[in-house]
Amino acid sequence: MGKMNVNLCGIKLDNPIIPASGTFGFGYEFAELYDINCLGTFSFKGTTKDSRFGNPTPRIAECTQGMINAVGLQNPGVDKVISEELPKLYKVFNKKVMANISGFSVEDYAYTVEKLDSVDQIGWFEVNVSCPNVHGGGMSFGTNPEAAAEVTRAVRKVTKKPIIIKLSPNVTDIVAIAKACEEAGADGISLINTLLGMRIDLRTKRPVIANKMGGFSGPAIFPVAVRMVYQVAHAVNIPIVGMGGVSTAEDVIEMMLAGATAVEVGAANLVNPYACRDIINDLPRVMEKYGIENLSDIIGATE
Repeated sequence: MGKMNVNLCGIKLDNPIIPASGTFGFGYEFAELYDINCLGTFSFKGTTKDSRFGNPTPRIAECTQGMINAVGLQNPGVDKVISEELPKLYKVFNKKVMANISGFSVEDYAYTVEKLDSVDQIGWFEVNVSCPNVHGGGMSFGTNPEAAAEVTRAVRKVTKKPIIIKLSPNVTDIVAIAKACEEAGADGISLINTLLGMRIDLRTKRPVIANKMGGFSGPAIFPVAVRMVYQVAHAVNIPIVGMGGVSTAEDVIEMMLAGATAVEVGAANLVNPYACRDIINDLPRVMEKYGIENLSDIIGATE
């Protein structure tokens, strides 16, 4: 069997598969279905300084080869994540976990990261400057190089743990933003978050979701994600976590060839809760098919 382990920002992963934030809860929910220790790690539900109910319903719209969501960062707030959610996770997951952080100001991001910094379970911070589903924050930080860099510098000051900045594809120049984050102290780049999408109900002539627009994800966006991972990987000298429409072991290989060190799986978890487990189990077959002995050797192998 080929070697599947990779190194993400100085921390070894048994394999590169990471369930994406917002599609895997706080992990313990999926531990009722299978042993989640088979994962490389996972990115837990987006966490903010204060609790959030999220956007009004309906929040989900189905699309051809994908879906639109506008959940709006519903979460119990950082204090309850520390006191209630992470202790439950600790009972079922014995690896370092990735903390996904969102905010509505630079100070919010720094506050939440500083709160979580002392939690030993947390190996990385995935700082989300790219959420298209909330107003007054989220994506507004990720569409401007200076704003993204400002958030990066602020969280860099409050933690020595690896910081991975999650970027939005809803921009004209993804490379400029990634480079600005690298220069500001980011240890890695995570991309892509969802594309901005919309569906209209033909009977009511109104948007399907209450927020009108939301994040479009699923297999349909995979080629866009591969393109952006490739562009950023050739422009920065820090690891890339690739995501966007990944649903098979073949997709993982393609994303790694484009330049990803690790690969997040998002919407596929909502279709099949065993998706990540199944991809991990299938990776050895695909590696053998394409003559891959060590996954780390193929990272960025496409010129």
